[in-house]
Amino acid sequence: MRVKTGTVQHRRHQKILKMAKGYRMAKHRRYKVAKENVLHAGEYAFAGRKLRKRDFRKLWIIRIKAALSPFNLKYSQFINLLTKNKIKLNRKVLADLALTEPDTFSKIVKSISTVAFVFFFK
Repeated sequence: MRVKTGTVQHRRHQKILKMAKGYRMAKHRRYKVAKENVLHAGEYAFAGRKLRKRDFRKLWIIRIKAALSPFNLKYSQFINLLTKNKIKLNRKVLADLALTEPDTFSKIVKSISTVAFVFFFK
């Protein structure tokens, strides 16, 4: 007896077309086109998840740089001094402190900058 794929194939097609909902023109109507576009969308989503991490790190560094400008301290020097003083705060936390609690951030910078003065002017 012959096995027909009618319901299985229909379910598979509906799954792809559901994923392609909101795509423009034939991309959300025709199965072959929709399947191709769903695959591409998956690739873009995968790459985007990696790029998001990169973009946030850039943003945090920019925010830290901006918060350090009144103290006449470069970002690279600041990070170097943090590691030498064994202060383990990541860039995300430092950027958040610089943005939401500038007083706390300035205390951290001042505690390091006293060491920096001795470090840079030996």
